[in-house]
Amino acid sequence: QVQVAESGGGLVQPGGSLRLSCAASGTMFSIVSMAWYRQPPGKESELVASMISSGITNYTDSVKGRFTISKDNAKPTVYLQMNSLKPEDTAVYYCNVKSSVHAMGILIDEYDSWGQGTQVTVSS
Repeated sequence: QVQVAESGGGLVQPGGSLRLSCAASGTMFSIVSMAWYRQPPGKESELVASMISSGITNYTDSVKGRFTISKDNAKPTVYLQMNSLKPEDTAVYYCNVKSSVHAMGILIDEYDSWGQGTQVTVSS
């Protein structure tokens, strides 16, 4: 199994910044992709940003130019730097990690793991 832990949420004023962190842990797994989703109050969840193992990133249109997803090359951790925050960015942010386990070149298992979520509130 792969465990996922998020941190970094909080209350910030419009125009402010926050950085979220997502750390994956477990044994003998390889990261396929790491992504951030969010669920605003009363709305459905949406993909905010994602990064695959090669480093290619993808963002939803509403955060392009404001949010940046990046990774720590030394450990299975991904960050979401959020700048110029708006009230509509208020949501619970969840980290998703897709990973796989191989032995002798053979795929043994795949995991789709989620963190517990971290609240981001943008308000004056």
